[in-house]
Amino acid sequence: MQHDPETPDPATASLGLRALIRHRAAADADRVWLEDARSDRVLSYGALDAAVDAWSSTFDVIGIGDSGAVLVDVGDPLAFAVVYLAAVSSGRRAVPVDTGQPTSEPGRLAELLGGGSIVVSDRDVDATVPGTPSARVDPATGLPTDVRDGDLPASAPDAPGEGSVVLFTSGSTGTPKGVELPETQLLFVARAVVRHNGLTRDDRGFNSLPLFHVNAEVVGLLATLVAGATLVLDRRFRRTGFWELLAERRITWLNAVPAILAVLAKTGPLDFPPNLRFVRSASAPLPDPVRQALGDTPLVVSWGMTEGASQITATPLDAPARPGTVGVPVGSEVQVRGEDGAVLPAGEVGALWVRGPGIVHGYLSGRAAERFDDDGWLATGDVGSVAEDGWVSLAGRSDDVINRGGEKVWPSEVEDVLLGDARVLEAVVVGRPDDVLGSVPVAYVIPQPDEAVDADTLVADLTARAAERLTRFRRPVEIVVVPDLPRAPTGKIQRARVRGMAATS
Repeated sequence: MQHDPETPDPATASLGLRALIRHRAAADADRVWLEDARSDRVLSYGALDAAVDAWSSTFDVIGIGDSGAVLVDVGDPLAFAVVYLAAVSSGRRAVPVDTGQPTSEPGRLAELLGGGSIVVSDRDVDATVPGTPSARVDPATGLPTDVRDGDLPASAPDAPGEGSVVLFTSGSTGTPKGVELPETQLLFVARAVVRHNGLTRDDRGFNSLPLFHVNAEVVGLLATLVAGATLVLDRRFRRTGFWELLAERRITWLNAVPAILAVLAKTGPLDFPPNLRFVRSASAPLPDPVRQALGDTPLVVSWGMTEGASQITATPLDAPARPGTVGVPVGSEVQVRGEDGAVLPAGEVGALWVRGPGIVHGYLSGRAAERFDDDGWLATGDVGSVAEDGWVSLAGRSDDVINRGGEKVWPSEVEDVLLGDARVLEAVVVGRPDDVLGSVPVAYVIPQPDEAVDADTLVADLTARAAERLTRFRRPVEIVVVPDLPRAPTGKIQRARVRGMAATS
């Protein structure tokens, strides 16, 4: 099934990123694009336009040609957004950097990229005028004195003719793969998000997800720009004062991940303000107990990946909840294939493949070419099914399935049972190598915060719960209570590292 999104504002449907920014500034210069959740700082569309011009001129004078790389090592959310858009809209390659990583991170990314690059950090931006180049400039050149250049080439390498964003996968199974998302792809997906969620200029979103991640960039920054709306940015999710913040800032939609929603659902009554239109959940499967705890709150569950510029499917706002599903394709096609590569009938579980204008056609340096076929389809690495009416369900990642003596165990089905206990905040089930059965399921559970939980009692109760609700081969051979587990910056638990823990326990 393919759902073709339409752009709510026909006047901007064909505009590139730089023209879109100029259009917004000309139409309503004083309208606020971004707000800082922890101060009174704002960035209007007019100020965005001026700041993007200032950075573009800076890049020109420095000598960063078309497709030159700008490593955005900026922690301030408003400043990050400006430098990011300035790089892409001026035909360069924006490379977001996780500022929480070691100081060597920009150098590591530059090495992965190859060619020339320049690093822009918090020192290079003026916090008093969000996002503009620092006041510390060389009067002779007008350039920020603290902008650090890498090995800049004498001429631009292979200019693609449009700007792009380069992101790197986690590399949990080897060297990280570079994903280059061209401007047209980014805007296609952002417009799909706007259309699917019915975003208008009156919407006020809230995003506390990291801006160096594709979700916050496309669903947050770019979709808000396309809609001509306002987005409130926080550097991280904070439980304390969360409800008051949503009410004070008149938030109409929330960009979240399951880890955030799990905390909200299990640490007190849900108190979403009445003007909140919907909550969006992405980046990881949303456990059914968390979904149920949200009650009647309108919920958009999305499935996506970096290679798809953040979104491939999403649940329609006006559709009844379907537990275990991630909605319908939005601007892309989804196909299910068996082990022999043949397309499977509706409802059967197999490998999920995707293609469309929002999907890349390859990785940088031609890596992992086997994941792409000649017809433009990409193997996602996820396993699931597609119903007759196009709704997609996920069973898990292909490398997450536990083969216990020939019987397949999907972690999500075990995790949902464990999450049914009110004392459990999160649960992760992974396979542990076994000399006889090949692999056996082991469960790690994180108790609710701020509540005294006796680990032995909880393990005994969860063991009994699993025995009541799961067939024998699906039951965990061990349940371990832990305070937390390894996480990615988005809050998603890193299953590969948890599998390593299980293998050595």
